[in-house]
Amino acid sequence: MPELCDYEGSDYQTRFWKNADRHYEDAAERVALRRLLPPEGGRIAEFGAGFGRLGDLYAGYREVVLVDYSRTLLEEAMQRWGDDPRFTFVAADIYHLPFAHGALDAATMVRVIHHLSDPPAALAQIRAALAPGGEFILEYANKRNLKAMARYALGKQDWNPYAPDPVEFVKLNFDFHPRYIAQALRGAGFTPGRSLAVSYLRAGALKKRVPVQAMVAVDAALQLTAPLGALSPSVFVRAKTAPGPAPARDGSGRDSLFVSPRSGGALRREGDVLVCDADGTRWHAKGPFFDFKEPA
Repeated sequence: MPELCDYEGSDYQTRFWKNADRHYEDAAERVALRRLLPPEGGRIAEFGAGFGRLGDLYAGYREVVLVDYSRTLLEEAMQRWGDDPRFTFVAADIYHLPFAHGALDAATMVRVIHHLSDPPAALAQIRAALAPGGEFILEYANKRNLKAMARYALGKQDWNPYAPDPVEFVKLNFDFHPRYIAQALRGAGFTPGRSLAVSYLRAGALKKRVPVQAMVAVDAALQLTAPLGALSPSVFVRAKTAPGPAPARDGSGRDSLFVSPRSGGALRREGDVLVCDADGTRWHAKGPFFDFKEPA
């Protein structure tokens, strides 16, 4: 099993967002998501949703599923969105997702794949959960970016930004070549489509001197240059599953979303537990929170 990057018990929301100057990155990513994600739909899941930073962007969806490996981050997401009955919170392993085949109409994954040592396996899991014609918006850390290219040319960086293989520059922190991501998406059964080059202006010196609104306006224009060659540190890509007949869904409640992540077997509810008769596992399910990180 691939090693997982676990944010359990971390202060990620406070340290990385609230107490850091990342207003520009947040706003630029929102511009990209709004451009690529259909504004409305049925059931959408965000994989690696963390504390629910992007939850407001799913206002046009009838059901919103926030998925993360960290229970503590999901608890913070519940503080934000728990009063909205459209939201469901799921603690799960990206390599063993608990979703029924074709249960989702759309999905997003932002600032996550750079922590995955086996992207093809994770993408295959997401593909299986998406219905025919489903939309998937993926963000990835781009190794073929301007800074990496300059450092490599000056001899200040050992790894080659033009090589297609991922580079692990810190443990469980990967940069990816656009060609690798495109191949991984196709291998999982997606058709890659439009891409956007995001966060070209990610530099402390600029943030200190240029208003955020101006930086975001410039970034919004630069995002559209991706077809000419995305050289930004972050790239967003829209991918789709093949069209086909809609899957039969067993009801519209939260329980109908899930199968056992161990066997794919059906689940039945016993109070605050979902039980799989096929493999004998039991999973915590209380209100809008479902815990598939480990059996009950």
